[in-house]
Amino acid sequence: MISFQDWQQLDFRVAEIKEASEHPNANKLLVLKVQIGDEERQIVAGIKGHYDPDELIGKKIIVFTNLEPAMLRGIKSEGMLLAAVKDGNVVLITPEKDIETGAKVQ
Repeated sequence: MISFQDWQQLDFRVAEIKEASEHPNANKLLVLKVQIGDEERQIVAGIKGHYDPDELIGKKIIVFTNLEPAMLRGIKSEGMLLAAVKDGNVVLITPEKDIETGAKVQ
């Protein structure tokens, strides 16, 4: 359990996927370029095999933005996308209605 105060420190934002490609050094990872308001970031996500890179372009997703950047198989990841997983099925968390990128999830 975490406190409400701890929850308030987490920063989730709406992002739009601008580019998506296969990770050159990993079987299950995709490299995404996402737009979050005025900022572009790169996110490495373990969704290969669940989504084709071409179908992701233009999709709005929810990203965890204040996670410390990490190197994943030699590629820098500057955030984490949110997805639901059950019995090996992976589904991206997306806004129900259209909203501008950078919008804060509360």
